[in-house]
Amino acid sequence: MSTAQKGQSAERLSVVYAVHVIEGGEQGFRDVYERIRKSVAQVPGHLIDRLGEPLDDSRQWVITSEWETPEHFFAWQQGEDHQALVAPLREWVDQTQSLRFRVIQETVGGKA
Repeated sequence: MSTAQKGQSAERLSVVYAVHVIEGGEQGFRDVYERIRKSVAQVPGHLIDRLGEPLDDSRQWVITSEWETPEHFFAWQQGEDHQALVAPLREWVDQTQSLRFRVIQETVGGKA
């Protein structure tokens, strides 16, 4: 297993945002996510964003993102533009859960 190198990913933050999309709201949700994704990509400290679509009919989607440091994420989250940017998601989702955690180890495929 490859351990995160100090200074590179030891301070990196991963955010998992699980959302339950309302019935019939998939396209609206994807449209809003596309606008958010493009904006977040310009935020200092943002590394990557991923959208996961459910394989079953659960309507449970997952947005994951990685940030250089927790401070980068919280600065964006607490900024004035954040609430206005994510507010349109509320029209398409009826449940949310957010998990945040530091990356302390990672394994890259083929490099065990």
